Amino acid sequence: MKAAVFHKPGHISYDTVEDPRIEDPRDVILKVTSTAICGSDLHILSGAVPQKSDMIMGHEFMGVVVEKGTAVTNLNIGDRVVVPFPIACGQCFFCQHGASPACENSNYKHYGPDGGLMDEKGAALFGYTDLYGGYSGGQAEYVRVPYGDISPRVIPETISDEQALFLTDIFPTGWSAIDWAQLKGGEVVAIFGSGPVGLMAQKAAWINGASRVIAIDPLEYRLKKAQQVNQVDILNPNEVDVVEAIRDMTGGRGADVCVDAVGFEPDRTFMDKVKATVNFEKGSMKVLETCFRAVRRMGTVSIMGVYGSPYDNFPMHRIFDKGITIRQGQAPVLNYIDHLVSLVVEGRVTLDDIITHTMPLSDVAKGYELFDQKQDDCVKVVLKP
Repeated sequence: MKAAVFHKPGHISYDTVEDPRIEDPRDVILKVTSTAICGSDLHILSGAVPQKSDMIMGHEFMGVVVEKGTAVTNLNIGDRVVVPFPIACGQCFFCQHGASPACENSNYKHYGPDGGLMDEKGAALFGYTDLYGGYSGGQAEYVRVPYGDISPRVIPETISDEQALFLTDIFPTGWSAIDWAQLKGGEVVAIFGSGPVGLMAQKAAWINGASRVIAIDPLEYRLKKAQQVNQVDILNPNEVDVVEAIRDMTGGRGADVCVDAVGFEPDRTFMDKVKATVNFEKGSMKVLETCFRAVRRMGTVSIMGVYGSPYDNFPMHRIFDKGITIRQGQAPVLNYIDHLVSLVVEGRVTLDDIITHTMPLSDVAKGYELFDQKQDDCVKVVLKP
């Protein structure tokens, strides 16, 4: 089959690889019908998240069941399914307690309680380095889905791939950011980053009762997309002091909820990069620091952007003084996916309006370049095998 293969930082190509096969009675083989490039994939492309050997990329995908193991009784050949990006066994302590991103069994090589830089990680993820299980991803013609009796969800034929695809990752991730804040109705939510996850968090904020949603991004085309699809207020940090602007919009208090949908690779100055090098840090936590300033006292900061190293001068003094609640981590997709599928089926949310580029899987290298370099106003790339 053909697949998008990572070889080394900066190098992804469309290669011929071995077809996946059933390796366990709980496996499912999918013929992939749609897949997408995620911002997290760019961390691998840049080398910020290390991967030494060749690997099939991609954790956002859906497809049709073409083969299944003998233990999979809840799916039929021909079913069209979406697959949550964390790989969960469904049986361990964490899976049984609604914490599938901490599954004890899927990442059998590098799982552990410590959460270290290079070992003792959480659950396995599709196409996301050997540290997270070493499983082949879904930017391919076919993909093996372990524990196929747990995660895949059947999608009715009444909705298109484009409407359903983002149920794999970015919509549940954006939903998690808002759900963790436990909105009661009427809150002001400030979302830093209007990439795919930020756009989905904006949608989730409105559905969960926010009175005002503020999108913050340094790229004008992303802010225009946020206004177009989500009818939000917008702030460009290159034009205004974002913290002061948010306080002005909230009676001086700050936002009830701030969401970091950027992570450790924001736009940075030369001095930001020097500081990171001196402190042996990956990237920067400048966006997160801004969230801590912009949120009101006793407010909530949800961190959905990826962070991959310790950081010097972590502002614990501000977090303590303001009494900020912090929630973060991989989205527990299995906790939400059935509800989110119903929102799409019932037409209560539109997910495909963030797609800016659709191209054949054979153009995967071009797709990564567009997304990584922010060319042609690229927000989200969907690939068709």
